[in-house]
Amino acid sequence: MAMPGFAPGMAMDDAQFEQWRDLLESRTGMTLTPERRSFLEANVGTRLRELGFPSYQAYYEKVMYGPGAIAEWATLVDRLTVQETRFFRDGDAFELVAEYARERYREHGCRTLEAWSLGCATGEEAYTLAMILHKAASEAAGRRYFGVTGTDISLVALDKARHGVYGPRRLAGTDPYWQSHYFETLTDHSVSVIPELRKRVSFSQLNILELRHAPMHGMDIIFCQNVLIYFRRWRRRDIANRLADLLAPGGLLILGQGELTDWQHPELTPVAARKVLAWQRSDPQNGNRSDHGPAR
Repeated sequence: MAMPGFAPGMAMDDAQFEQWRDLLESRTGMTLTPERRSFLEANVGTRLRELGFPSYQAYYEKVMYGPGAIAEWATLVDRLTVQETRFFRDGDAFELVAEYARERYREHGCRTLEAWSLGCATGEEAYTLAMILHKAASEAAGRRYFGVTGTDISLVALDKARHGVYGPRRLAGTDPYWQSHYFETLTDHSVSVIPELRKRVSFSQLNILELRHAPMHGMDIIFCQNVLIYFRRWRRRDIANRLADLLAPGGLLILGQGELTDWQHPELTPVAARKVLAWQRSDPQNGNRSDHGPAR
């Protein structure tokens, strides 16, 4: 039943859209274009109706100043930021990771590789990295280790990631090798990441605007795809500079295609990999190679 004074699907006026858009950007860094107004209206409108607020302004005041404002903001952010994903979403990028891992284990004698998935959502990307590193470690001579950290702003998404249970659709297009080695089918036909792999992956909440507080450092692989597209150009560069500082010598930074243009860092060299936007940090001890994969 519709509430008095609020019609289901009621449009935001320009001032209301700018108010909510500015709040989202100031707290998360994400920007919404006017073309995404309907997305904002749908998600904010649904939430305020669930709580019984009569207008966008009344709900805005709740989020800003009302009792439980912090918890309510976290709930709304879950609605606005969780993106659908799947395993091995960008095959070219993950193939680059596999080549890099094999080389670091084999030629550079690395015993441990640490990977970080930013904006990991419900965990598919982080577990994909773990599968690739597990395979590379098992094929290398001697004992090799790895760990993967997934971070996201959404607590709801992170809870799903920790459970590691997914509908079969999330495995669509995944090679049978990965499905047979790293998943168990449950009685309801959903699939679960095997415990051996799940224990190598940890998840924690992180707002990408607060990278200066991130405990991660000296990372061998930083995977940050389909995240920066939601930020202004100047902020994308700031984030990329910070991520570069968190790479280990010889570390690999992978972003989404088209997410960052004309960016350079004195310690990073572009990787010549087709259809992948990536850089490698210089490694004075072992020399700096950035020729993983075929040239562009």
